[in-house]
Amino acid sequence: MTDETKKHGPDEAAENSAAVEAPAPEEAAVEADAPGEPDPIGVLKAENADLKDKYLRLAAEMDNLRRRTERDVKDAKSYSVAGFARDMLAVSDNLRRALDAIPAEALESGDAGLKALAEGVEMTERSMLAALERHGVRKLDPMGEKFDPNFHQAMFEVPNTDVANNTVVQVVQAGYVIGERVLRPAMVGVSKGGPKAPAGEASAAQA
Repeated sequence: MTDETKKHGPDEAAENSAAVEAPAPEEAAVEADAPGEPDPIGVLKAENADLKDKYLRLAAEMDNLRRRTERDVKDAKSYSVAGFARDMLAVSDNLRRALDAIPAEALESGDAGLKALAEGVEMTERSMLAALERHGVRKLDPMGEKFDPNFHQAMFEVPNTDVANNTVVQVVQAGYVIGERVLRPAMVGVSKGGPKAPAGEASAAQA
């Protein structure tokens, strides 16, 4: 029997031995938690990657917004006069009708007053078209071109075997475009009964 057993008895000696061998509760908790602690460097890297992704997304959205704004501003400048230009086309049409209403025989007869009037109306028409062109409005002259439904409006068909089928052979009312948009399609008569246009010519006309 040992001295410890002699002094305190067998039960008390066993308790003292267990107390010495068992780790303190705080130390055991620390040892248990140590493997599961988050890595500070890993956390910072993850946060950095998340912030970088958010920044790239925001930069892309801002770039798209800038492009849309530039396009909207450009369109506003290009097409802001579309309504006014469309109204002016009616005036131009009336000037042209006035010129067409003057008999050719009357102009050839040498009437100075009538000639001066016709020249003044024609000059006014040219001046108006030039002013519209300065603002991006162009007159369409589709005579002899392949019919294009994007720019032309077919009013009737003209039997003609001498020209390719669906060729514009008569312009009833001139058409106009502003920028890349149709302001008013040209009203035309198209040929019917002629040979079909070659595929290359049709593609070029559409282009």
